[in-house]
Amino acid sequence: MPQTLLICSGGGHLKQLFTLAPRLGIAPEDQLWATFENGLSTSLLAGRRVVFIPFAAPRDIASTARIARIVRRLLGTEDIERVVSTGASPAVAALPQAARRGVEAHYIESAARADGPSLSGRIVARFPRVRTYTQYPAWASERWRFRGAIFDAFEPGPVRATAPIRTAVVSLGTQDGYGFDRLLSALAPLLAGVEVLWQTGPRDVSAHGIAGRATVPHAELASAVAEADLVVSHAGVGAAVTAIEAGKCPVLVPRLARHHEHVDDHQVQIAAELARRGLAIAAAPEALTGRLLQDAASRSSRTVGAGAFLLDGAPLARTV
Repeated sequence: MPQTLLICSGGGHLKQLFTLAPRLGIAPEDQLWATFENGLSTSLLAGRRVVFIPFAAPRDIASTARIARIVRRLLGTEDIERVVSTGASPAVAALPQAARRGVEAHYIESAARADGPSLSGRIVARFPRVRTYTQYPAWASERWRFRGAIFDAFEPGPVRATAPIRTAVVSLGTQDGYGFDRLLSALAPLLAGVEVLWQTGPRDVSAHGIAGRATVPHAELASAVAEADLVVSHAGVGAAVTAIEAGKCPVLVPRLARHHEHVDDHQVQIAAELARRGLAIAAAPEALTGRLLQDAASRSSRTVGAGAFLLDGAPLARTV
């Protein structure tokens, strides 16, 4: 049976592709996944066909080459009719070679990129047979088609009565090599006395007086988010969407490159876009206050119907 290879890096890229797959009209039994192995992927993709690929940090050429060799093997041994990616290094490894073989190749730029394509997007766009899509109509073009956005599935919900914050989830993602001490220093005192699940990535955070967990299985994290009074996270798409899907209005704190918290400042764009839509509160660490956290806890979001995301050359996807 012909398969669609869904390949991307972890975190927000995986969360986006998984959420978009039904809107692409790709049934679970027709999906072959390739992504990094971590708490999110093993939980989110349970029951799906998955090939775990080597972790590739941003701009990691050696690991990208190793991923390309795995993709070459898959293209040679599996009945793959289409390859779809939301980035980052795995997209560069997979899409050009798929296109050269005559396999449909589709790149959906991350919702993190509100003002233009990422480096991975710019690279794959050099290959004419790779079809490219943006999630922002503001920079759509003949090369970059707009077919919708992951955030279209949500809208602000009702404001709830103010109540004390008793439980919270703080989610900082799993990216190795980038800490977020500015956020932890500001947030830990504000959450004193609150029961908190701290998902902090693979760094020692004991200096902040908290017990952090490097990773949390997605099902456990989603359940904790659904039960929490408050969600605070870095401004990654995956963490934000997990909170919004659960009906929360998360506080999103962007990582900044000048503080060595990420490779660039794309999280500023994510936070700004979700704040514009009324789906989150964007704040810098130094702007966090008890009142701001209480405001976020009183707000909500809800899921609404989202239309099909139609890939060029593909049959019309069903509306979900």
